[in-house]
Amino acid sequence: MNNLFRTNDIKGYIFIRLILGYVFLVAGLQKFIFPEAMGPGRFMEMGFPFPAFTAYFVGFFETVGGLFILLGFVSRLAAIPIFITMAVAIITTKFPQLSDGFWTFAHAARLDISMLLTSLFVIINGSDRNSLDNRLFNK
Repeated sequence: MNNLFRTNDIKGYIFIRLILGYVFLVAGLQKFIFPEAMGPGRFMEMGFPFPAFTAYFVGFFETVGGLFILLGFVSRLAAIPIFITMAVAIITTKFPQLSDGFWTFAHAARLDISMLLTSLFVIINGSDRNSLDNRLFNK
């Protein structure tokens, strides 16, 4: 259990948390604020089954996970659903673009891959000394 909340002293790590948390907090909230463009409407266009449930399910985990990562609260756990979301997004929406050529795929997937690897970094490293995890669990 201690490893789950263990923090690290990587210099500048707070910037990893801030960008990952910000991206997913905003992406998650937009699924609720702009349902046609970013939520169920978009999920329906992409052909997901149960688009309303899927969009709001993903939006919930993006919003809560993004907020928790921003605060540095249970960062490892919060990054797991984000990692899964990004893996599914790459497989379902980016891999099909390989039929248009590698560079089309590479361009379309660049941000998704960045967020996938950034969330993996948080899963591996936990949070940092500027986090709630550090204040609550590493006394």
